[in-house]
Amino acid sequence: MDAGRGNLPIWNFTMTSEFLHDFRNLASPYWRSDEKWKARALLGAIIALNLGMVYIQVLVNEWIREFYNVLQSLDKAKFAAEILRFCLLAGAYIAQAVYMLYLSQMLQIRWRKWLTDKYLRDWLTHQAYYRINFAAPVTDNPDQRISEDINSYIELMINLGTNLLSSVATLVSFLGILWILSGTLIIPFANHAIKLPGYMVWAALFYAVLGTWLTMRIGNPLILLNFNQQRFEADFRFSMVRVRENSEQVALYGGEQQEQAHLLDRFNILMDNFWKIMRRQKRLSWLTNTYSQAAVVFPVIMAAPRFFAGQMDLGGLMQTVGAFAAVQGALSYLVTSYTTIARWRAVIDRLVGFSRTLDMLQTSGSLKPTERIQSPEQVIRIDSLSVFLPNGNALFRDLKLNIAPGTHLLITGPSGSGKSTLIRSLAGIWPFCQGNISLPDMSSIMFLPQKPYLPLGTLRNALCYPHSDGYRPEELEKVLEECGLGHLAASLEKDEDWSHVLSLGEQQRLAFSRVLLVKPDFIFLDEATASLDEKSEAALYELLETKFPHSAVTSVGHRSTLITWHCERLTFEGDAKWVKSALEKECKGPHQSF
Repeated sequence: MDAGRGNLPIWNFTMTSEFLHDFRNLASPYWRSDEKWKARALLGAIIALNLGMVYIQVLVNEWIREFYNVLQSLDKAKFAAEILRFCLLAGAYIAQAVYMLYLSQMLQIRWRKWLTDKYLRDWLTHQAYYRINFAAPVTDNPDQRISEDINSYIELMINLGTNLLSSVATLVSFLGILWILSGTLIIPFANHAIKLPGYMVWAALFYAVLGTWLTMRIGNPLILLNFNQQRFEADFRFSMVRVRENSEQVALYGGEQQEQAHLLDRFNILMDNFWKIMRRQKRLSWLTNTYSQAAVVFPVIMAAPRFFAGQMDLGGLMQTVGAFAAVQGALSYLVTSYTTIARWRAVIDRLVGFSRTLDMLQTSGSLKPTERIQSPEQVIRIDSLSVFLPNGNALFRDLKLNIAPGTHLLITGPSGSGKSTLIRSLAGIWPFCQGNISLPDMSSIMFLPQKPYLPLGTLRNALCYPHSDGYRPEELEKVLEECGLGHLAASLEKDEDWSHVLSLGEQQRLAFSRVLLVKPDFIFLDEATASLDEKSEAALYELLETKFPHSAVTSVGHRSTLITWHCERLTFEGDAKWVKSALEKECKGPHQSF
């Protein structure tokens, strides 16, 4: 997993500078994108509505003075007029609040769509979704970061941003009002009198600063705890998804108890962290609730001396209390929002960590595959290729190999000796290799793994994957028939989870059907017939020879029956050694592979 920085104090200058840099890099691209004008227009409307709501609050504060003075004077006629005035102000406030929420959600949807598209593109480009498993440190649960963290980041960002704007506008609007209403407090001291103008402003500032400092001291650990909680939740969910996707294997092994123990272990880790969050939030809640309740009576106590001295009427007292509450609330933004800020900070750390990993995969030389050169020749040339495990141990060294059209090459050796890893290196997805590979156009090359991937959707989509569906129904029905899947021809438009509907043998036949559709010049079969019986395997290899006599076929396998269909063999012997030899079958290519 990538390490969080939430265990550092939130007020640490170095961390704050780094955080602001991360925040800017994460937030700014959308506002410079093709959607910038629509986004800015929405943001401008949200800001205007927000400021309008603050202006209504100022008018309501003035109304409070008039209303309580009317009550004090027992003026029934003015009472009704003040009630009507309040209804108009409240109606305007409600309308602005409704449309600010609506436009904020509109901005959230548009921003999330754009940012999700960007992350998906970066994740899927250059096999980053595969190579990210070899990154150090490993980024956990990229699916959650794209599906949940992006949404949480934008939602929290908009809420915190609008609340911050409201707090600043409120502070600017009410600070002068409170200063004027406060008057001057005269404090007798010895034989002198100390005059403190605008003393309610200083009281609000002192109250907010004290509450903010205590909140930051108590609440700072929530950043790291929330970061970990999101990861533990994702790990628990992923473990359950694995059980669902491998339900047949688990059932055949009778592994229910072990799976339950594993899931409970993951859940207990999640719960232990949640208890830590609860205990920390309980301490923070003691503070924030005490702070909020004390704020109700604190301004009354502070204003009482001038009220009892006859220097202000009841309306003035209530207006002062309201203005104090507005200023104190604006200054207490961090106190009231700290839990939300901790969650937001944790989400930013996760997204920034994900972005850095994706960037590193594109720029780090240690994770780049060996140099691959596109050649105009219709031949694959491998020169001095060495392939390693992630820990640095060599699977094989200095491999030299040419794969020409018409050549049928069989790759054998014990498990773990590097057979499938060679195929991954040729495909460009294995990053731990050195050497030179010269390849023709990749559109002429096709790789078939042992377990084919079948996307969700119709059988037609699964058969045509990864290409778009540009085939006539009769073409698809023909290749299914040729590969022994004629019984599925009537189900081409049926939408199923075909990876669970079809057996492994049927899935491998479906992969061969894709070969017949694409007609590649170079075919790599990584134990692509391992789930078929020998007779069915022979029928498919004979089909390849008949349909594509000039294509190069390279197979990875353990069965001795595969020797019949190949003219050359590459054997990995372990200890980074390999041996090449000819077989009895005659190659159709212009020259041998070695």
